[in-house]
Amino acid sequence: MKHLSEIVEEARKKGKKRLAVAYGQDSHTIAAVYAAYKEGLVEPILFGDPQIIEQVCKEENIDFNIFKVVAESNDVKCVKLAVNAVMTGEADVLMKGLVSTDKYMRGILNKEAGLFPPKGVLSHVAVIEMPNYPKLLTISDAAVIPQPDFKQKQTQVGYLARIANLLGIATPKIACIAPSEQLLPSVISSTEGALLAKMGDRGQLGNVIIDGPLSIDVALYKEVAEHKKVKGSSVAGDADCLLFPNIESGNIFFKAATHMSGGEIAAMVMGTKVPCVLTSRGDSSLTKLYSIALACLAAK
Repeated sequence: MKHLSEIVEEARKKGKKRLAVAYGQDSHTIAAVYAAYKEGLVEPILFGDPQIIEQVCKEENIDFNIFKVVAESNDVKCVKLAVNAVMTGEADVLMKGLVSTDKYMRGILNKEAGLFPPKGVLSHVAVIEMPNYPKLLTISDAAVIPQPDFKQKQTQVGYLARIANLLGIATPKIACIAPSEQLLPSVISSTEGALLAKMGDRGQLGNVIIDGPLSIDVALYKEVAEHKKVKGSSVAGDADCLLFPNIESGNIFFKAATHMSGGEIAAMVMGTKVPCVLTSRGDSSLTKLYSIALACLAAK
C-alpha cells in the first residue's frame, strides 16, 4: 500500500467491527467515528454524556441515532466501561475519545481489567504517508515506551513486521535508527542496532530484513546511502519500517513528518488483547478515521 486510504478499503473488506469509544463526546472523535461508520468499518458504541454527544451531533450535522450511547459523565469511568466492553466481547476495538492519554493508558494497563497480558510489551505503532516518500512508512515508538530495552526492541520489531504484513509487505525492511550508520561502541542505539541486524541475519526475528545502525537519512534516501558509501544493505534507502531508539527521537520524527512535512498518520497501541486506537485529542478527524481503519484491519 502507498496510501492510507487503501487501509480504509482493506478494512472495509473485513466487515464491520464493533468500536467502543471511551469518553467519545468531542467533535473530532464523533466526526471520525461517523465517517468510519459511513465507510462501513464500524458499529459505534460511545461512552459519554448523551446530552453533550447529541449537541455535538447537531452542530456537526451528524445523525445521533446511529450511535449506541452508554451514559457516563466521568472520563475515567468511561474508560473502564469501554475496556470492559472489549473484554466481555461486546466490542472488537477500543478507542480513546476526549479523555487524556494517561487516563486512557491506565485503563488499558489495569491488571484487574485483563486487557494487557502479564509480562506483555505495550508499544505505539504509527503508519505515516509522506508526500516525499514513495510508500507508507511504519514506525515505533512515538508515544508509549520512553527508553525501550533490548528485549522490548525485539518485540517492537515483531509489531512493526505485523503491521507491515497488513499493508501487504511479506518481508518488511526494518531500519534500526541511530545517530550514524557507523558502528559507535559507546552509543547504545548503535550497538543494539547492530545486534538486532545480526539476529535478523540469523532468522531470530522472523521474516524480516533488518539493518542497523542506520541514520535516518541513510534509511530513507538511496542517494544519501550511495553518497555515504553504505554497502551491502538492502534496507538503506528503501526502509518500510523505522525502529527508533527512544520516545524522544520517535516523537520528534512523528510530529515533524506530519506537522512540518504535510504527512498524514494512522496510529494504534499494540500488545493488548484487542487493537486500541491511540490518537491525540488535537488530531484531525481524518487522522482518527485512518487510525480506526488500521485498528479494524488488525482486529480478529
